[in-house]
Amino acid sequence: MPGPFHRHADLPQTHKAPVHCSACEAVCCRLKVVLEPGDTIPSHLTTYLPEGPRVMAHDEAGWCVAMDRTHMNCGIYENRPAVCRRFVMGGPYCKAVRIEHASRTAKPF
Repeated sequence: MPGPFHRHADLPQTHKAPVHCSACEAVCCRLKVVLEPGDTIPSHLTTYLPEGPRVMAHDEAGWCVAMDRTHMNCGIYENRPAVCRRFVMGGPYCKAVRIEHASRTAKPF
C-alpha cells in the first residue's frame, strides 16, 4: 500500500484518471495471488511459497504466468482464482496498487 507521503498531485496523469480496460497496465498481475481451496488452476501455472501457500507462478519479468502479455489480459480468465474474481478494477485496492507501482517506476527529476 502506498505510504503516507505519496501525493496524488505528484503521480503521472494516467494514475489520476478513472481506470478503464483500454488503459489498464495490469499491475495487479504482478501481485502475489494466494490460491484458495476451491481454485482449480492447473499445477503448471502454480508454485508453493516457502511458507507453504500455493500461489500463481510468475515469469522472469514478474508477471503472473497466466497473463497474456500480447493482449494484456488473463489467459485463464474464465477459470481465474477467486481472489482475482474479487479484485475490483478501479476500486480502492486497484488504485492503491497502481499508485504504488507508479511511485516505484517514476523517473527521478
